[in-house]
Parts: sequence; structure tokens; C-alpha cells
Amino acid sequence: MQLGRGRSQLATVLNGQVRRLPDWELVKGLVTNCHRYADENGRLDRLSVATGIEEHWRPRYTLLEYAFGEKSAAPVNPHGGGADHPGGMPVPRQLPLAVRHFTGRARELTTLDALAETTARAGTVVIVAISGTAGVGKTTLAVCWAHRVAGRFRDGQLYVDLRGFDPGGRAVDPAEAVRRFLDALEVPPSRIPADLDAQTALYRSLLADKRMLIVLDNARDAVQVRPLLPAAPGCLVLITSRNRLSSLVAAEGAHPLTLDLFTTSEAQDALTDRLGPDRVTAEPAAVDEIVGRCARLPLALAVVAARAAMDPELPLAAVVWELAGAPGRSDVFEDGDPQADVRAAFSWSYQALTPPAARLFRLLSLHPGPDVTVAAAASLAAVSLPEARASLLELTSASLIAKRHPDRHTWHDLMRDYAAHLARSTEPEPDRRAAVGRIFDHYLHTACNANQVLDPATDHTEPAPPAGGTVPEQFTDYQRALDWFTSERAVLLNIIEHATTGREAQVGQLAQAIAVFLDRRGHWHDGLVIWRTAIAAAARLADRVMEARAHCQLGRAYTRLYRFDDADSQLHRGLDLAVQAGDRTEQAHIHNTLSIMWERWGDPKQALRHDHQALDLYRETGHRLGQARCYNAIGWHLTLLRDHDLALAYCERALVLLREHNDRAGQGLALDSLGHIHHHLGQHAQAVVCYEQALEVHRELGDQFGEAEALEHLGDVQHYMGDSSQAFRSWHKALELLTGLDHPSADNVKAKVAAHGVGSTSRHSTVCPPAASGEG
Repeated sequence: MQLGRGRSQLATVLNGQVRRLPDWELVKGLVTNCHRYADENGRLDRLSVATGIEEHWRPRYTLLEYAFGEKSAAPVNPHGGGADHPGGMPVPRQLPLAVRHFTGRARELTTLDALAETTARAGTVVIVAISGTAGVGKTTLAVCWAHRVAGRFRDGQLYVDLRGFDPGGRAVDPAEAVRRFLDALEVPPSRIPADLDAQTALYRSLLADKRMLIVLDNARDAVQVRPLLPAAPGCLVLITSRNRLSSLVAAEGAHPLTLDLFTTSEAQDALTDRLGPDRVTAEPAAVDEIVGRCARLPLALAVVAARAAMDPELPLAAVVWELAGAPGRSDVFEDGDPQADVRAAFSWSYQALTPPAARLFRLLSLHPGPDVTVAAAASLAAVSLPEARASLLELTSASLIAKRHPDRHTWHDLMRDYAAHLARSTEPEPDRRAAVGRIFDHYLHTACNANQVLDPATDHTEPAPPAGGTVPEQFTDYQRALDWFTSERAVLLNIIEHATTGREAQVGQLAQAIAVFLDRRGHWHDGLVIWRTAIAAAARLADRVMEARAHCQLGRAYTRLYRFDDADSQLHRGLDLAVQAGDRTEQAHIHNTLSIMWERWGDPKQALRHDHQALDLYRETGHRLGQARCYNAIGWHLTLLRDHDLALAYCERALVLLREHNDRAGQGLALDSLGHIHHHLGQHAQAVVCYEQALEVHRELGDQFGEAEALEHLGDVQHYMGDSSQAFRSWHKALELLTGLDHPSADNVKAKVAAHGVGSTSRHSTVCPPAASGEG
């Protein structure tokens, strides 16, 4: 096949230097010739080149054809789309709210502006490392400047607080931070590799040829940030840290920017901005004294100014007098730093709080972080929602905490240290323990309530009643429950990972309550962390059933990640424990998960054996929902083994029972199984009806894999019935989803698209169904 192009033109495609979509015929020609050469000459290097070209360009065309296919009868020429982002990659806008009062730092802003100008022409990524002592304003500078230049970075802004100096020692793991960025870039969880190096490679591949601003806030050291650095030019990375990150400067060429205390002039300007010029110029001596007592530390100045602004009639000389008499000076910050007396500034503002706000401030030091909502604060302090909202507003006005996102409040590490000191010295130990219990109960019971909405058909074990004063949140619809889990995911992981001794049982209950969310949204890497923690907690309790359940869930997460040896080990360990405990229902659950594992491992006969073992156990225990799910799994594995008549009987029975139990997820799987069976029995109209109903359920639940599976099978039926155009459209939609999920069955759909283009009329499509329709 002659391509009619010169070597230099082909080289630009092969080297990835194309900045727009090349002609699709050129891409197909290159791939075809490379495959042909590999077949004829046994040269695997050509085959590798072909695979690379196809994997790079195919998703871009598929996404465009899918998008335009929604509005037209057939895929359109992608050159006519004019899309700014041909690959369909989202444009994240993750910057937190900018601080309202920002002054000074003219030299630093000029430096940052100059570096931003170099990103377009730099041969590598531009990295800026802002260092300085605690409270000097590193985050304020980084976020405010990032907002100013956000428009220069057309592909978006990523932000993460790495919590490198969190008083609780809960620094964000680099792997977790990379996964957060991949989530923001809407990478399906199943595409996220298990190890950090592979995750970093995927992240860097996505940012290639992009102009993005990445803010890595509060970094502990260079080791924590290296996996988060993009490799391609066009991006700018802004890092803040108390450490100078010298190794990053030496090895990665980062530009160091040391942030010092405010100059006297900058400190005076900061007070003027918050208090007004008339008030500041009227008492210059008092202003100088305030600046000195705050050690020119921006955080301390902000706190004092916020307190003074709340009382416009208060003379600044009185502020100085009160600061001089503020209790508890210097013992927390006595480390040789210039800001050794800034605690007096915090203390002065704290003393001005109303008693409810002061108490909440102390108790916030007991919250696991990274942020808190009004509802969680109400449970922490055992107050009503209006009271919690009022106290949070008062603390925000006093600059003791910050509102970074709607209804989410956070606080500086220095403030958390100060609040923890106050809590230890003011709150009796039983009261502190009770507050920790209430916040744990808040998240446990709210998670259980949300899980009940996500998975209403399953029998959920109710935890013990919450402690008095706890106000768990309630949910009436699926989306609100899903949104709550999404927003609180980091908090829930912190609670489980750092639960104190004596809460082992609640750890297991909370892990179980978030299992459906993690599985449905594909956060299987998080699942590995929480289920290992749950296993350790169960072992301390010597609770074999809890431990068996945790091993089962860990095995399920490994299965999702295609780590089958690990999954097999965990599931059989869980099965041994369940047998020792005599828990027949848990044994059935584990056999059901073993069935899923064996199917994905490519052995439907083994899967069917475990289906029957699970069904026998569910019958013994009278677990009707488990039986219904098993009937569908058996039917699915029978149809994979080509026993379609018997499969039909099992799946029809399953659908009746699943509807009785209002198990929408199970219904979607059963309908897809029935569509597949009807198709192979020659009942094509019935198959179409089943697939369309399955699609409705999968889309309702946000189940992308289920939707892709139903679309692929629907396309098979449509093609057999002679509607090649509609089949082509269904396969393309399925291919887009499966490519995004990086699922192995995408190859089957690719083959169908290639073999049965729009003009094809052959009815002999090969159906290679994706895994998992029979999952329970």
C-alpha cells in the first residue's frame, strides 16, 4: 500500500510531533503496512510501531466520531470538528478560592511572571520551588498568582495540598496525589496502574503537549513531589514547602524562590488593606508596635487585622495593649525563628471569640482533616447546624480558619497546632474522647445512610446508635449520596487509616459502608489501603467473620486491578476464616467473588463451579438476594459455555427475583445476560429490548463498563438484523467507553469496527463478550 507521503512527513507522525489530527487514511495506512511487514518478515519492531501509532491516534478519532455521532447518522470527518481538545481530555480547574486580601510580594510576583513567560519556549517543564517558614504566606502567594495567570494555561490547573507538615503526620502519599490528578483528568479508575511508576508515566503521557499549571502545595520533600512533575514543556509547576528542596533545584532544575517575612513596609500595607488607610495613618506608632509583635509574619498579621477589623471603634493602641497582655506567649513557637511571639497574636484573636466558636476551634484539632463541613462540625461539637454554621463563620472572619471551597473549611498547620494545644489544656480528656467518638459516628452513620441509597437491595448491618449530639446526614436520592462520598473520600480514608485503638469494630463497619462506592467508582487502589487496615483491625479483635469479609473485599479489589494471584490468595484466606467461623453467608459471598475472579482470569468453568457452591450456601441460609444474583451469574457463565437454553431459564428467574428485591444493578446485569442469550437463540427483537433496558439501568447508575458491554452486544444484534449503520454507531460508543476504561475487551470491539464498517452487510459477526455480566 503506497501512502504518497515523503519520509519527513511520515516521521512527524511516527515521532509524535503532530499538533493536530493527521489524515486518518495516513494513520490507517501506516498501521496496515507495519502489521503487514511484521507478518511477512517476523519483525516485531514494526508491530510495536504499529501498535503505538494505533493506540495514540485511534482513541482521538473514536471520541470525535462518538461525539458527532450523537447528532448525525454516521461518524463525520474529524478534520471538520475544529475541537480545541481532539482527545476529549477535560480541562480541570482545581485552584482553591483566592485570598481576598493580598498585598506586597512585588519582587516575587515579577519573578513568577517572568518564569511564566518562559513556559512557551522552554525546552522542558518550568518548576518553581517557593520555600519559607510556616505562616509566611507561601500558599497565599502561590494561589493568588496562579489565579492571575490561569488564563495562560489553556489546558487547566491542577492543585493538591500535600499536607507535608500536618501535625497529625498524615502527609499525602505520592501515589494518592497522582491518582487524584488522574481522577481530575477523568481517567477511568480501571486504567490507573497499580504501581507508582506506571501511574506517573500515565500522568505524564496525558500532560504531554499540554499547557497546564500544577500547584503542589505544602510539600514535605523532593521525594513527595517528583512523581507529580510533568515531563513535557508547556507546563509550569508551582511548589510550596517549608524546606528549600535543594535536591529538586539540583536535579530537576527547579527555580528556587525563598519567601521571607514581610518587610516593614509590606506589613504596614497589609494592615492598611484590611483596616483602611485612615485608621492606620492615624496611629503610626501603634501600627509599628503591631508589626513588631507579629514579627512581620503574614499569618499573624492577618489574624490580628481580622480581629481589629471586627471592632472599627477599637483604637490600635488598645490592640497593642491587649497583645502585650495576651497569655501563653512563645512556648509553642520557641524554636529560634523570628516569629517566636506570634502565638500572642493567635491568642488575642482567640480570646475575642464567643464561647461556642472558641470551643469549636479547639475541637477542630481533633478532626482528621483535610477539611470539614458544617454538618461534621455540628457533630464534632454536639451543636445544631445553625450554631455550627455561625461558629464557622466567626472563625473564618477571624482568619483562624479558611473557606477554600463552598461548605468546606480548612486551617493552617500552625492554627491546628495552636488549637491542639488549647484542647489539651482546656478540654478534659473525657470530653476530647467524646468529641472524637462523635466525629467517627458522624461519618460512620452518614456513610451507612448514603450506602443504603446506593445499594438499597443489600441487607446492611446497622451500627450501634450514634453518640448523643451526633447529627448524621440523610439522603433522598442517588446523586446526593454519590456526591457526599465523592466529597468526603479523603476524610473517610483518613479516619480509617488513623483510627485509634478501641475502634476496630467501627473501622470494619465504615470500610464496609464505603465499599460499594469505591467499587462502583473504581477507586480500587483506595480499597487496597482500607481493606488492609480493616484486616489488621479484625485480627486485633480476633473477629474471624470481620477478617474474612475484609479479605474478601481486598480480593475483589485485586480482581478489579487484574492482580489475580493476589486476589486468589486473599479470597482463599478469607474462605478459610469464614469456614472456621461457621459463617455460611460469608462463605457464599466469597465463592461469588471467586467466580468473578475466575471469569476474568479466563476460566468460565471454574467460575460456574463457584457459582453453584455460592448458590447452595445462599439456599441454606435463606439469602434470596444472593440466590437471585447467583442465578444470573450461572446463566451468564452457561451462555459463555454455549448452553443458551439452560442459561435462559436461570437468567429469567434471576430477573424476577432481582426486581422483587429492587436490585437495579443486578437487573442491569441480568437484562444484558438475557439480551445475549436471546441473540444466540435467534430471538433478535427480544434481544434488542433487553439491551436497551440494560442500557437505561447502567446509565442511571453511572456504570460505564455495563453500558459498554450492553452497547457492544446491542451492536451485534443490530448488525445481524441488517442495520449496519446503527451497529457501527453502537460499537463506536462501546469502543469509546472501553478504550477509556482500558479494558481488554476493547480489542474485540476494534475488530468488529474494522471488519464491519458502515457499508458491510455480513451477518457473521464474531461475538466475544466482555467479562463481568454475571457479577453479583
